Amino acid sequence: MIAERLDQFMARANAIYYASHDPFADFTTAPEVSQVFGELIGLWAALVWILLGRPDPVLLVEAGPGRGTLMADALRAVSRAQPDFAAAAQVHLIETSARLRAAQAMRLKQATWHRSLAEVPKGPMILVANEFLDALPIRQFVRRRDGWMERYVAEGAWAEEPVEPPALPGAPPFAEGQIVEVNEPARAFVGAVAGRLHRHRGAALFIDYGSREIGPAGSLQAISGGEKANPLAPAGTADLTAHVHFNALAHTAKAGGASVQGPVTQRHLLVELGVRERTERLANAANAAQAEALRSGLARLIAPDQMGGLFKAIALTSPDCPALPGFSDG
Repeated sequence: MIAERLDQFMARANAIYYASHDPFADFTTAPEVSQVFGELIGLWAALVWILLGRPDPVLLVEAGPGRGTLMADALRAVSRAQPDFAAAAQVHLIETSARLRAAQAMRLKQATWHRSLAEVPKGPMILVANEFLDALPIRQFVRRRDGWMERYVAEGAWAEEPVEPPALPGAPPFAEGQIVEVNEPARAFVGAVAGRLHRHRGAALFIDYGSREIGPAGSLQAISGGEKANPLAPAGTADLTAHVHFNALAHTAKAGGASVQGPVTQRHLLVELGVRERTERLANAANAAQAEALRSGLARLIAPDQMGGLFKAIALTSPDCPALPGFSDG
């Protein structure tokens, strides 16, 4: 029986799945729920640009841009509300999927594509990543009576191997049977962003589902055909994701030289940015069906028991950056 470490299995499974499936057939991201989401993120970026001293040019970067909906809505909003920012912004997209790059290019003809952050030019930067970190592969560790074990996948079942304790700064003692998840690619990405923000003016906004602290159980989950599936099913039959642990990312960002604001709930961020007012303004100018869709989308985005509570937002900034929009009193 050949056992594969969970992060290796997850990376392989998602690579196969994304190459052969439309990932958006299984779930709907916030930019697809309502145009207001992307518009507000664009206006947030414009306000941050002003706080940073209006650098020109400025790199407007999105990691994991999906179909390009968020960035398209953002650019439409800022071209009307803050044309100086729109003129200064150079759009860069971090995307590895050829299928998704083609979809993005239909909406964002002015963009430049990269496979990694390392390819993005140096300079002042505002980066946005919505539901990007959750799909990066995780490792799982289990606390047993005699020490730590790491989880492997072997023919559709769990296997375990002894391992040294995972590095978890500031973590409390763990009870027997507790599962701890470590997302090394997410930490590496956040650390690289933090390093850039330490050297150049800028900010980064991460929005994803997860929690502030490490929970007592694993969060690995699988979606196939819009339904929950077995995460240990043959690789490529489902989309695998895991919750983001925001305090771990904050620790990584601070170690990399960036300042951190948040995390706050998605509800807090969007309400502070005026999601209710913008939605109502659009609804009042729309027909009845469109108005209903806008208002139901608003409820989904900010309801505490839906995306509003489950999703969190965290901002990384250059040192000594003032408080950013949406993060006051967070």
